[in-house]
Amino acid sequence: MFVYTDVVAHLDNKKDDTKMVAIKLNITNKTLFIVGLALFLIGQVLLAKGNDFVYNQEPIDFAHWFLLIGVTLLIPQTVSFPKNNISLIGIPLTLVGIVCTIGMCVLDFIWWSFPNQELRTEFTNHISNVPSIWKPFITIGPSSKIFNLGLLVLSLNYFKKAKLGILIIFIANLILWHIIPLPFRLIFGYVLTLIGFSVLFFGKGNENVL
Repeated sequence: MFVYTDVVAHLDNKKDDTKMVAIKLNITNKTLFIVGLALFLIGQVLLAKGNDFVYNQEPIDFAHWFLLIGVTLLIPQTVSFPKNNISLIGIPLTLVGIVCTIGMCVLDFIWWSFPNQELRTEFTNHISNVPSIWKPFITIGPSSKIFNLGLLVLSLNYFKKAKLGILIIFIANLILWHIIPLPFRLIFGYVLTLIGFSVLFFGKGNENVL
């Protein structure tokens, strides 16, 4: 009897330990996601200062490094959403947007590295005639219609728990898609995206969801 009780207690402890690890990993992934969105927003703020500011950054291209690190930090939580029909659409869209944004940043690092505008123009003329580079990494891939659509779809996993957060992210997408015209749309759009996911992940009662 005592042996059986000890075994049951041991199994219960292991379950509790496993649950605690899962909760900690869940919180870590969500925290990285929010930090990633914040860094991405900082990158957008720097980009809004114009090309001259971006090309004159020293000793590195801070704007695109913020974008690059930011989207990379989104990956752990993106792939951790529950495997359902919503995520079946949202995860691939978001990952495609992340990968293409990383590729865009790499190209922008090259633009930044050139010492003058003539070389940048020459490089632009060259790769703009290479559709396999220009379309996925500049025109289509990192656009809001892929990346932010993926984020919006993923947010629907919280439909029963945090409709306010989803609404904020939806409004952010309307801004990013030019449907709601605003100056500095990328800044306002990602501010709302950051707020929306903060509500989803850390709003009252949502801390341990998903």
